[in-house]
Parts: sequence; C-alpha cells; structure tokens
Amino acid sequence: MATAPNALAAQSALAVLREGGNAVEAMISAAAAIAVVYPHMNSIGGDGFWLIAKPGEAPRGIEGCGAAAASVSIDACRAMGLSSLPFRGGIAANTVAGTISGWDLAYSYSREALGGKLPLSRLLGDAIDYARNGIPVTKSQAACSAGKLAELTPIPGFAETFLPNGTAPTVGSVFRQPRLANTLEWLTQAGLDDFYRGKLAEGIARDLAQAGSPVALSDLQSHRAVWKTPLALRHSLGTVYNMPPPTQGVVSLLILGQLDRLVRAGMDPMGAEFVHAAVEATKRAFAIRDREITDPAYMSIDPQSLLDAAQLDEMASKFDPKRAAPWGKGLGPADTIWMGVIDKDGVAVSFIQSIYHEFGSGIVLPESGINWQNRGCSFSLDPQSRNPLTPGRKPFHTLNPALARFDDGRTMVYGNMGGDGQPQSQSAVFSRIASFGMNPQAAISAPRWLLGRTWGQVSDSLKLESRFAPETVAALQALGHEVELLGAWDETMGHAGAIVRYNDGTLEGGNDPRSDGAAAGW
Repeated sequence: MATAPNALAAQSALAVLREGGNAVEAMISAAAAIAVVYPHMNSIGGDGFWLIAKPGEAPRGIEGCGAAAASVSIDACRAMGLSSLPFRGGIAANTVAGTISGWDLAYSYSREALGGKLPLSRLLGDAIDYARNGIPVTKSQAACSAGKLAELTPIPGFAETFLPNGTAPTVGSVFRQPRLANTLEWLTQAGLDDFYRGKLAEGIARDLAQAGSPVALSDLQSHRAVWKTPLALRHSLGTVYNMPPPTQGVVSLLILGQLDRLVRAGMDPMGAEFVHAAVEATKRAFAIRDREITDPAYMSIDPQSLLDAAQLDEMASKFDPKRAAPWGKGLGPADTIWMGVIDKDGVAVSFIQSIYHEFGSGIVLPESGINWQNRGCSFSLDPQSRNPLTPGRKPFHTLNPALARFDDGRTMVYGNMGGDGQPQSQSAVFSRIASFGMNPQAAISAPRWLLGRTWGQVSDSLKLESRFAPETVAALQALGHEVELLGAWDETMGHAGAIVRYNDGTLEGGNDPRSDGAAAGW
C-alpha cells in the first residue's frame, strides 16, 4: 500500500510494488513523481528525510539535508542592509539541496539489503513522462500560483517555469516541465550522485551563482546524505519513532509522550478535553524545541534524553485541565509532502520532502529547470540566536516523518505537511488511531486543529476547522484559547496520511481529503 498527497504519486509507488519492487524502490518512484506533479509543494531542489523499518531490524533513518554554503556570512548580510534573511531570491537559496542524495543512499540500501533490482530508469520513468508530456494542474497548484504571483514573478526563472503565458495556470490545464524532464532523464543515465559531483552539479553551480545564491560547486561536492538512528519514544502501546535534530521529530514524540499520560478512557477524540490536552502538550514541546533544537553539531544535550519517562512525567504534570497556558509565536510556514509505503514483506517507509515555503526560494535554474529551496531563510542574522547563519551549518527543519511499532504487532507509518502543524496533526492522527481505535481514513478526515502559523497563515491563534461542534469551540474559548474558525476542510491543516499493517499482512490506509492524494493498495 502507498499513500501520497497527489494520486499520481501514489499510483507510481503502487505500480512499482505490483512489479515486485520493494517499499524503498516504490518510495523513490513516488518521490520523483510528486516532485513533478505537485511542484508548489516540493522539488528535487529541496531536502528529504526517510524512516525505514525492515521486519526484525531496528528502524533506520536517512538525513538528506543540505548545509549552508561555506561562503555565507552574517556580517556580509548585514553589510547589505539586511536585518533578517529574505524568503525569496538568491540569498534565501543558501543551502545545498539534499533530497537527491537521500534517494541515492536509499537506492543503494534497497539493492544491498532488500534485493532491489529495478533500474533508476524505471523508478524515475513516471516522473520523466509527467514532466515532459504534462500533468493536469490541481486546484492547490493553481491557487498557490495565483496567490504568490506578485511575490514570485520577479524571481529569476519563476515566471518562465510556473506562469505559462504570463499568468497563473488554471485548474485542469496541462503543465509541462521539459528541462526538468531532461534533468531527471540525465540522472537515470549518469547516476544520482551526478547532482553533486558530475556534469549536472557543474551546471547547477553556474546557475545558482547567476541567481545570486552563495551555494558553490564545492558545497555540492562536499555534501553527503547520512544514516541516522531515529529517536524512540516508549509509549504504553508500543514504540514510536521519528527523526533526530535538525528536524523537529522530538517535538512530535514529546507531544505523544505527554498525551500518553493525559488521554483517559471516555475522552471524545473530537471533544474540547482532548484538543485542549493536545494543544497544551504542544506548547510545552514547542518551548523545548525553541530552546534546544538546532544542528546537532551545535547542541549540548542528547535529544533522546528529552524522551526519558521522568522528563515526560514532569511535562505532563504541568497540564492545567481548566486553563490554557500563555502562547507566544510559532516558527512560520512550510510547504512539504509526506508519503508512506509498506510492501508485501512488511518493509515500511515514512518519507518527507520539502522546499520550505511554497515554491521555495522561487528561483528556477535555467539549465536544469530545478526549483531551489529556501530552507536557509530559517537561519537568523543574530549570532546569539539558536540557529544563526553559519558556514556549513544545517538549518532547523520542521520536517519529521513518523513510524510506530505497536506491541500487538502492528506497524504504522504516518505523517503530515505544514510547518508547526506537522507534529500537531501527527498527534491527532496517531492518537485517533492508536488510542481511540479509529481507522486511518476516519482519523485523518476528522476535523483538526492547529496552534500557530503554517503555510498560508500568519496568525498565531488556535485554528479549528468549522466542522468541530459548537460546544467544543465554546469550551475551548472558555478555557482561554484564542480560537479562529477556518473552513470545513481547510488545507491549512496540511495533508496527512497513514498506513497500518497488521500481523497477518492486512493493510489499512488513509489519505487526506484536504489534498489531491490517494491511498492505493494491491
């Protein structure tokens, strides 16, 4: 089974599985496809993170995250009159794009550990075809293009690529990316590492320099994806895994660890009591995130220690069931995709790929057609901050793919896009499935909440979908939450997905009706 926020990507993964491919091969195919068919949400010019669980082995993670260029400098940015890094343009494109290196490491693992045999030409074949011959523009892409028109039109390469005839594409129109098709096809011939150390890398470096990015060929050449040991939360129902820093995976686990101590029998998974508990757990987890989480090379604590039972007991003990705690500001927007695959042998993959804001830096490289991320705009120009702009430093990532192994033998992959909303929607989906017994589709479709900012939103209120019962809304307001009602099926809540595999091999999945996706099984 595969689940993705665009149905074409889910179908690409499923086709690989039907041909006998494994979950990792299927995910590479889906990752390539979705970089083409959901271009406002992700790109091969972004970063990616993997969680892979092979039955009988400890889960493993891949960090495909690029660092800041060696030439970046706070002083240089200050000399340009900047008080903060811009969201768009060359200066925002200050980190290496790591997602292709993650595909490459995963591809090697597939062949060495899982017996993978499908060539890159097959795994990237759908993406190449979609890029060359076109895809139907989704409502999400059309709306995002129109909404960002004024902001992104002046950025090098954006209008030429994403604004056919000088206007935002309309829903259902055919959108083609011929240069990206050629780039993907070249990678199938030269190998994925060519993105960093080959002819493609040389062209990327030339185009980045022309666009004003500090990322040089030497930065590309020094980049490698790396294996990481996932963080593990011991939950009353099993063990939950997520990625370590520089991701905010620990935030998702901190929320679930507290809820494991706060959720009680008889709670309504759509009621004010549960939402209040989840929101308050989020505030405490975010406080730790903003104080501690950065590039692990600059951290003084072991993030796994934050998940000690005593630490979680103390956090949960601070919960006030009758009053909302004060709340500051979130970290802001992100555009991302999460996808999950579980194959016939039970190999499970949770994967996330992103360019940060919608369309990333906005820069599209003229030679390769690659839209480059702006993950580096999350750096601060204050040298005393938690994430200062530093040569070779990895930026803080909201990205965090999740995976759980339950004591009853079930395995679940789940995740969500949406900046600050990622760990919150993960807590909703996980709890509704694991603690309240809902099936994945029902858990994902049920109304969700979001504290703070995410893509398309700048306010820090507690946002609720309007499908919540009026008494739930009123109860949350009475507790002191600053409630803001959004649409009934609001895309602000992000695009969630989940797959559960039972001991007997039965699969159960769900995908977000707020997206253009599907859960596809065979």
